[in-house]
Amino acid sequence: MPQLVKGGKWAYGWVVVGPGRELTVPPEAWREYGFRAEEVAFFTSGSRGSGGFGLSTAGLMAEVAERLGGVTPGALGRGWFGKEECVIVPPGVDVKPGDRLLAVRGSRYGLGFVARGRIYEEALGHPGLACFEKEV
Repeated sequence: MPQLVKGGKWAYGWVVVGPGRELTVPPEAWREYGFRAEEVAFFTSGSRGSGGFGLSTAGLMAEVAERLGGVTPGALGRGWFGKEECVIVPPGVDVKPGDRLLAVRGSRYGLGFVARGRIYEEALGHPGLACFEKEV
Protein backbone atom coordinates (compact mmCIF):
# COMPACT_ATOMS: atom_id res chain seq x y z
CA MET A 1 0.00 0.00 0.00
CA PRO A 2 1.74 3.18 -1.13
CA GLN A 3 1.72 6.53 0.61
CA LEU A 4 0.80 9.03 -2.12
CA VAL A 5 2.83 11.94 -0.77
CA LYS A 6 5.19 12.22 2.17
CA GLY A 7 3.04 12.69 5.26
CA GLY A 8 -0.14 12.04 3.25
CA LYS A 9 -2.78 9.33 3.00
CA TRP A 10 -1.99 5.70 2.38
CA ALA A 11 -3.91 4.25 -0.58
CA TYR A 12 -5.03 0.65 -1.01
CA GLY A 13 -5.90 1.30 -4.65
CA TRP A 14 -8.80 2.03 -6.96
CA VAL A 15 -12.21 0.44 -6.49
CA VAL A 16 -14.81 0.40 -9.27
CA VAL A 17 -18.52 0.39 -8.40
CA GLY A 18 -20.13 -2.66 -10.03
CA PRO A 19 -23.44 -2.83 -11.92
CA GLY A 20 -25.32 -3.87 -8.75
CA ARG A 21 -23.63 -1.10 -6.68
CA GLU A 22 -21.20 -3.65 -5.25
CA LEU A 23 -17.68 -2.71 -4.17
CA THR A 24 -14.75 -5.01 -3.67
CA VAL A 25 -12.99 -4.08 -0.45
CA PRO A 26 -9.20 -4.37 -0.93
CA PRO A 27 -8.07 -7.51 0.98
CA GLU A 28 -5.52 -5.59 3.04
CA ALA A 29 -8.21 -3.13 4.17
CA TRP A 30 -10.64 -5.99 4.88
CA ARG A 31 -8.13 -7.48 7.31
CA GLU A 32 -6.94 -4.16 8.77
CA TYR A 33 -10.44 -2.98 9.70
CA GLY A 34 -11.61 -6.41 10.83
CA PHE A 35 -14.55 -6.61 8.42
CA ARG A 36 -16.40 -9.93 8.49
CA ALA A 37 -18.81 -11.52 6.04
CA GLU A 38 -22.49 -11.08 6.94
CA GLU A 39 -21.69 -8.26 9.39
CA VAL A 40 -23.60 -4.95 9.16
CA ALA A 41 -21.71 -2.30 7.17
CA PHE A 42 -22.14 1.38 8.09
CA PHE A 43 -21.67 4.10 5.48
CA THR A 44 -20.73 7.59 6.70
CA SER A 45 -20.29 10.94 4.98
CA GLY A 46 -16.96 11.75 3.37
CA SER A 47 -15.35 15.16 3.63
CA ARG A 48 -16.61 18.07 1.54
CA GLY A 49 -13.31 18.26 -0.31
CA SER A 50 -12.92 14.61 -1.21
CA GLY A 51 -16.54 13.47 -1.39
CA GLY A 52 -17.07 9.76 -1.23
CA PHE A 53 -17.83 8.01 2.03
CA GLY A 54 -16.47 6.02 4.93
CA LEU A 55 -17.12 2.33 5.57
CA SER A 56 -17.23 0.99 9.10
CA THR A 57 -18.70 -1.61 11.46
CA ALA A 58 -21.03 -1.40 14.46
CA GLY A 59 -18.12 -1.99 16.83
CA LEU A 60 -15.98 0.74 15.28
CA MET A 61 -18.94 3.16 15.21
CA ALA A 62 -19.55 2.51 18.92
CA GLU A 63 -15.91 3.43 19.62
CA VAL A 64 -16.37 6.69 17.70
CA ALA A 65 -19.57 7.51 19.60
CA GLU A 66 -17.86 6.85 22.94
CA ARG A 67 -14.91 9.03 21.98
CA LEU A 68 -17.21 11.87 20.85
CA GLY A 69 -19.48 11.75 23.89
CA GLY A 70 -22.32 9.79 22.29
CA VAL A 71 -22.26 11.54 18.90
CA THR A 72 -21.77 9.45 15.78
CA PRO A 73 -20.73 10.74 12.35
CA GLY A 74 -23.41 11.36 9.71
CA ALA A 75 -24.77 8.02 8.57
CA LEU A 76 -25.67 7.61 4.91
CA GLY A 77 -26.98 4.08 5.18
CA ARG A 78 -26.37 0.48 6.12
CA GLY A 79 -25.58 -2.63 4.19
CA TRP A 80 -23.98 -6.03 4.66
CA PHE A 81 -20.49 -7.25 4.06
CA GLY A 82 -20.49 -10.12 1.58
CA LYS A 83 -18.56 -13.36 1.69
CA GLU A 84 -16.10 -12.34 -1.02
CA GLU A 85 -14.66 -9.18 0.55
CA CYS A 86 -17.38 -7.03 -0.96
CA VAL A 87 -20.21 -4.77 0.14
CA ILE A 88 -23.34 -3.44 -1.59
CA VAL A 89 -23.57 0.35 -1.46
CA PRO A 90 -27.02 1.47 -0.22
CA PRO A 91 -29.15 3.98 -2.17
CA GLY A 92 -28.37 6.87 0.23
CA VAL A 93 -24.74 6.91 -0.92
CA ASP A 94 -24.09 9.05 -4.01
CA VAL A 95 -22.31 6.59 -6.34
CA LYS A 96 -23.27 4.91 -9.57
CA PRO A 97 -22.05 1.82 -11.41
CA GLY A 98 -18.73 2.48 -13.10
CA ASP A 99 -17.59 5.15 -10.62
CA ARG A 100 -13.92 4.83 -9.74
CA LEU A 101 -13.12 5.55 -6.09
CA LEU A 102 -9.81 5.65 -4.27
CA ALA A 103 -9.73 3.40 -1.19
CA VAL A 104 -7.60 5.07 1.49
CA ARG A 105 -6.68 4.44 5.09
CA GLY A 106 -9.09 6.84 6.75
CA SER A 107 -8.99 6.69 10.51
CA ARG A 108 -8.81 3.61 12.65
CA TYR A 109 -12.61 3.78 12.71
CA GLY A 110 -13.31 3.33 9.02
CA LEU A 111 -12.04 2.82 5.51
CA GLY A 112 -12.28 5.87 3.26
CA PHE A 113 -13.50 5.92 -0.35
CA VAL A 114 -12.47 9.18 -2.04
CA ALA A 115 -14.36 10.47 -5.09
CA ARG A 116 -12.51 13.73 -5.94
CA GLY A 117 -10.08 16.32 -4.66
CA ARG A 118 -6.37 16.64 -4.05
CA ILE A 119 -5.79 13.07 -2.86
CA TYR A 120 -7.73 11.67 -5.83
CA GLU A 121 -5.78 13.85 -8.29
CA GLU A 122 -2.46 12.80 -6.74
CA ALA A 123 -3.44 9.12 -7.10
CA LEU A 124 -4.07 9.60 -10.83
CA GLY A 125 -0.31 10.19 -11.16
CA HIS A 126 0.47 6.77 -9.63
CA PRO A 127 -0.19 4.27 -12.46
CA GLY A 128 0.95 1.32 -10.34
CA LEU A 129 -1.97 1.52 -7.89
CA ALA A 130 -3.98 -1.69 -7.75
CA CYS A 131 -7.54 -1.74 -9.11
CA PHE A 132 -10.21 -3.81 -7.36
CA GLU A 133 -13.30 -4.65 -9.35
CA LYS A 134 -15.89 -7.36 -8.84
CA GLU A 135 -15.89 -9.87 -11.71
CA VAL A 136 -19.32 -10.01 -13.35
